[in-house]
Amino acid sequence: MQDKSFLKDMDLARLIIAAFFILLCVAAIALRLDFAELITSSLARIGMWGVLVLAMLPAIVSGIGPNFGVSLGIVCGLLGGLTALELAYRLEGIVAFSPGMLFFIAMVFSLPFALLVGVGYGWLLNRVKGSEMMIATYVGFSIVSIMKLAWVFLPFKNPEMAWPIGRGVRVQIALANRGMAQLLNNFLAFRIGEVVVPTGLLLTVALAIFLMWLFLRSRTGMAMSTAGSNPRFAEASGITVNRQRIIGTVLSTVLGAVGILIYSQSYGFLQLYEGPMFMPFVAVAAVLIGGASVKKATISHVIIGTVLFLGIQVVAVPVANAFTAEWSSMGEISRKIIQNGVILYALTQAGGE
Repeated sequence: MQDKSFLKDMDLARLIIAAFFILLCVAAIALRLDFAELITSSLARIGMWGVLVLAMLPAIVSGIGPNFGVSLGIVCGLLGGLTALELAYRLEGIVAFSPGMLFFIAMVFSLPFALLVGVGYGWLLNRVKGSEMMIATYVGFSIVSIMKLAWVFLPFKNPEMAWPIGRGVRVQIALANRGMAQLLNNFLAFRIGEVVVPTGLLLTVALAIFLMWLFLRSRTGMAMSTAGSNPRFAEASGITVNRQRIIGTVLSTVLGAVGILIYSQSYGFLQLYEGPMFMPFVAVAAVLIGGASVKKATISHVIIGTVLFLGIQVVAVPVANAFTAEWSSMGEISRKIIQNGVILYALTQAGGE
């Protein structure tokens, strides 16, 4: 009984994932892989996904559960990025946009889209209480499919984005031409031996986490937490539960819009069409692996889950490739097996058991 209590206190699920991560790191060293490069890639990947995983927190806290529909926010962020690039092209020769200013403008343009979409999305989720996760998944897939048509017909003229013939924007849009690629990664970056620390990127994620921490301790944040954890008590206390759920949905959508821009500058491209389709699954899996459930999540769950899941993604593929070097096609297969296997395990932990 004491052993079971100890394992429960230590959170057996997290111990298993952490042990698997450590085993992969030991295997990487034993196989003489470039471990410094793996750490560098892990730090960059953690920073890329940090805000997108954080977008799950207000959704879970407000009571709508893991936001599989964060694709709505991702699309808003992509639209804001495209609008900023189009503005820079239209005003070229009149206004000189620095990479930092252009990145800031992209965030500003994405916010109105995310706010409006978040309110409508929150209203929809209030109408389907009890089925939020299923409806969110369908909404996420639907918006990505609808935007496939929108990307073709939107009137962007910037030759860096538009197809050489006909209308519409390309599948991937390079940010290096405007100096936005690796903008945050390179800001204040430094080396520890062979390891490159993307200081600006990690500081940006830390700032977002800190602001969310402050919000959750504000009057509105506490009301939202109460509405999510105990709706009946919240209503008896005069809190409008539906309103708090909409606030959580809007925050999640806004963080999704900001998060995809941070992800894109680190990746170096804006990924359209199929790009956002399965990104919510990675974010949901990360926060669940961190210890969250469909009804409870904390800042620590976000941090732990992001480090474990993204670290495993980075380290596991080279290790798998080293073991399957004789089969060249096994690398991508191994990546999918590991990623989807960890996502499946995370979803089995969604209930907190």
